[in-house]
Amino acid sequence: MSFGELLFFGGLVALANVGGGLLLARPGTFQRSRHFLRYLVALGAGFMLAAIFIEIVPEVVVLWGNGGTEGGEARHGGVLGAMTLLLAGYLLIHFFEHTIAPHFHFGEETHPEAVVRSSAAYTAIGGLSIHTFFDGASVASAFMVDRKVGLLVFVAVLLHKVPEGFTAASIILASGRSARRALIATLIIGGATLAGVLTVAILQTRVAEAVTYALPFSAGVTLYVAASDLIPEVNHMEHKNPFVSLVVFGGVALFYLLHMLIEG
Repeated sequence: MSFGELLFFGGLVALANVGGGLLLARPGTFQRSRHFLRYLVALGAGFMLAAIFIEIVPEVVVLWGNGGTEGGEARHGGVLGAMTLLLAGYLLIHFFEHTIAPHFHFGEETHPEAVVRSSAAYTAIGGLSIHTFFDGASVASAFMVDRKVGLLVFVAVLLHKVPEGFTAASIILASGRSARRALIATLIIGGATLAGVLTVAILQTRVAEAVTYALPFSAGVTLYVAASDLIPEVNHMEHKNPFVSLVVFGGVALFYLLHMLIEG
């Protein structure tokens, strides 16, 4: 895939962050926005889980297994290395969210009427920026491996970008800052997403096989978002609306539908 195409798709996911912030920063939209986000979070969770286990992990196994066609032990070592990188990506986001940015939550759980210290708010935005950086890296890595994989990962990431932007804006508003500051926060995390895309694109032109390492690592990041951020959020929301949990299965169904359309 060309650099221009990567920039285009990276720009779209970054703009989705800003769009999520606009849902909250514009007066009178909070109540309408959070009902919409409930379903978007659940849809994104199902889609991302399906993309990880049906598309990304098999692609990673193929990439790392091919290096050891001489023997089963070598292939096993290659796949073990890939899964180690996947685990590292998962644990890295866990580390940042629970040490650097412990106040980070998705969607409606971060209410603008809550009181949040300014230092905690800015720390949370910093941690969220690291999180979104790897979102961009995931999209770029997937596109460089295969266009079909890239498109599916792009949709998976796009689905949770609006809740990310919403979360960033709500954190800033909760700290007593203005709607303008909230929008700036969404621009920062959107810029971090684009930076992740550009970093992988630049590394690939300078370091041979960079994507081979970036893809399993970013898969671990994506798995954390789906399984440890989004699914617990859905489980919490189902007490208010049990239908939300069923939307997770709708996300899986959407993945298979797009998968068949792209294959066709």
